Amino acid sequence: MKNSNMARYFQFALVILAAGAVFPLVYLKAQYQETILEVFQMSVTDLNDIYSILGLVFIAGYFPSGVLSDKFSAKGLLVVSLLGTAAGGFWFAQVPDFNGVIGCFVVWGIFAVLTFWSAHMKLTKMLSTPEEEGRFFGILDGGRGLVEAALGSAALALFTATLAGSSGIADKATALTSVIYMYVIALVVIAILVAIFVKTDDERVSDSKEEGFKLQDVSKILKNKFVYIHGLIIFCGYSVFWATYYYGGHLQTNLGFDAVAVGSTMVGVLWMRPLGGFFGGYLADKIGKAITVFIGLTGGCFSLLALALISSSAGSTTISALVLLTGFFAYIIRGTYWSLLGQAKISAALTGTAIGCVSLIGYFPDIFIPQMNSVLWSTYGNEGGYKAYFIATMVIGLIGAILALVFHKLAKAEEANTEKELLVKVETTTA
Repeated sequence: MKNSNMARYFQFALVILAAGAVFPLVYLKAQYQETILEVFQMSVTDLNDIYSILGLVFIAGYFPSGVLSDKFSAKGLLVVSLLGTAAGGFWFAQVPDFNGVIGCFVVWGIFAVLTFWSAHMKLTKMLSTPEEEGRFFGILDGGRGLVEAALGSAALALFTATLAGSSGIADKATALTSVIYMYVIALVVIAILVAIFVKTDDERVSDSKEEGFKLQDVSKILKNKFVYIHGLIIFCGYSVFWATYYYGGHLQTNLGFDAVAVGSTMVGVLWMRPLGGFFGGYLADKIGKAITVFIGLTGGCFSLLALALISSSAGSTTISALVLLTGFFAYIIRGTYWSLLGQAKISAALTGTAIGCVSLIGYFPDIFIPQMNSVLWSTYGNEGGYKAYFIATMVIGLIGAILALVFHKLAKAEEANTEKELLVKVETTTA
């Protein structure tokens, strides 16, 4: 039993390592948005358009990602994803023109979702027991954050050392490409580790592949009310999380932080991910998954409101502390909203497809938010645009908090009905 647990924990650790390495390049703007705009000679609107294209690729990939994860081994999908993301990073490091940048993001969109997303989520669920689901999903997001924070800290040190206080565009380009190459190397190394140490035929995954994908499987999922509510909760929670990608721009543009101070604060936000993820996962198993999501969403919303209203006169320490608090709540949400999947009454054979369906709804903000922000920025200007965005996100988050309570109530009612049915069966059998 002990050896069995150690084997699945080790497998889970490799999944966390892979998840922590795939996404930092895709969202490099969180730490280096202004530098990216300068080096690639783009506007914020251009960058928003690129992220909307990325969102379209993501949305197109979520459902087939679920099908792929029900048909092929997690090991192969993870290795392909890591190497594909590294290839996109190598291309990005060449500082291509605008169309080339779009190509890089399309590549990242394919390998971060189509081949990776449902596979790593399904494997996490299969590796956990029902009693551990809250912790495992919390540890997945927190552990992924730990990997991202460690890589982000190394990247910041490399960026700062390479830049050496210079403000020249050529030096910024060199510093930025050094960071990109660092992430590319990390992706290749982790891909090799996964290829060597993850077993090709994991029993928990192979069991769910026996039936194969069938068209009627989709109808079973589409008739499940929990899939829709879960998807909307993730939509709202992910919208709150998306705000973390705009903290850096707000700090530098409106609150007087320089590039290095922004990078340092945002690395601090990355370190909130393991704290929020681990704490949220622990809380989910203690007081309930949906209740924990509710707490995270409510706290995140009020923190966002404070960030929208605060001024530079509050001081860098106070502002940074508020940004860290907002990030902490965002990562409580991220660390626990997928643990709701266990309460949706979905069989193991359909888990990957269900993840794809829920993700199709939940991650629509990847398309919606960049375009919404382009409208807000053009309407209210730079400073007003950030504030309007944070307030709009707060409203979306409050809707998600209400939905989390609805999910909790429905899940409790479903459990009560199941227990009642079992009791009737026992009494009938006894009679």
